[in-house]
Amino acid sequence: MIFNIEQVRADFPILQQQIYNRPLVYFDNAASTQKPRQVIDAIRQYYEHDNCNIHRGVHYLSMKATEAYEEARREVQEFVHAKNTCEIIFTKGATESLNLVASSFGKRYIRPGDEIVTSIMEHHSNFVPWQQMCLERGATLRVLGINEHGELDLDVLSGMLNEKTRLIALTHVSNVLGTINPVKEIVTLAHQHDIPVLLDGAQGVSHLPVDVQELDCDFYCFSGHKLYAPMGTGVLYGKEKYLEELPPYQLGGEMIKDVYLDHTTFNELPFKFEAGTPNVEGVMGLRAAIVYLRALGMENIASYEALLLKYATEKLSAVEGIRFYGTSQHKASLVSFLIGAIHPYDAGMIIDKMGIAVRTGHHCAMPLMDSLKIPGTVRASFAFYNTMEEIDQLVSAIARVKEMLS
Repeated sequence: MIFNIEQVRADFPILQQQIYNRPLVYFDNAASTQKPRQVIDAIRQYYEHDNCNIHRGVHYLSMKATEAYEEARREVQEFVHAKNTCEIIFTKGATESLNLVASSFGKRYIRPGDEIVTSIMEHHSNFVPWQQMCLERGATLRVLGINEHGELDLDVLSGMLNEKTRLIALTHVSNVLGTINPVKEIVTLAHQHDIPVLLDGAQGVSHLPVDVQELDCDFYCFSGHKLYAPMGTGVLYGKEKYLEELPPYQLGGEMIKDVYLDHTTFNELPFKFEAGTPNVEGVMGLRAAIVYLRALGMENIASYEALLLKYATEKLSAVEGIRFYGTSQHKASLVSFLIGAIHPYDAGMIIDKMGIAVRTGHHCAMPLMDSLKIPGTVRASFAFYNTMEEIDQLVSAIARVKEMLS
């Protein structure tokens, strides 16, 4: 282990509490990660010393807050290795980022008869915006399936691409299956046909080092709250050539350059896509989270979480009646499973009473669940502050579920 797990856990105040007289075991990290003290302190620092609306103000507090906000943008740029800071757009989260691209890209590029390609494993946030945009514009949404291991087939994808394909929108890592998709290969394939690629990185950026220039993706988005940062924060990376061409998503303050009675001109990037007063304190927290993660090292985090996944898979595989969903050799640190014929909600409620937080249900991926012909799964998703001992407690809790409900 590269980092001291006890020191890391001490950075997260919420992990120090008890639930139902048991130490909290938090295995719902794919839904939202917990926040280190450094993030909490950054928000407090902003409100106690720097609170002010940013940009345009000429007084001390406004300039100080603006400088800190733009420094956070530079931190994000370095974190994902974007070419320019103007390619980093702050949003409320991955959902808003995806809606932004679907709306603006649709207006700029999509005509009746065009096609968008996505996959059956997508979170609703990377499925419904494209579905609705296609319905509105007379385009077709084509959905790539998966094999028995929960993997995409690149040969099938290649056969779906044609002169009508305008964009491929895929998840980097499945929030249900844990599958790490071969996104570099997908981007290379798409670009051979001059097709841009959007990657939903909500589940990828917290587990893996991300280099958008190396991936060569055209758009990449993620949420702060899954990256140990505050809720209501997010990032859209887009190649400058596309962001320059796309029309604004929202209209109002900050994204305006000049307003006349008969027309309006819009601000330069990235401000063209950042209408209204932003979540400045949240972005301060996002910056602090990225600084914290970079100090630990994303490679170190990925290595440790791989150990957690291996241990959990081995321990749960020994439990009679467990059925896994998502068995790719390339997975992020989560397991989705069912226990015999026990409904996932019933299992989750008993596991909760053992002090363990897991997620149950369709995980905002109903098309995937329909294709698997199941109502949902129990999902345990791990972060670098989790331990092998906590996984042992989950196995014991599942034994209790079986004892009570089988």
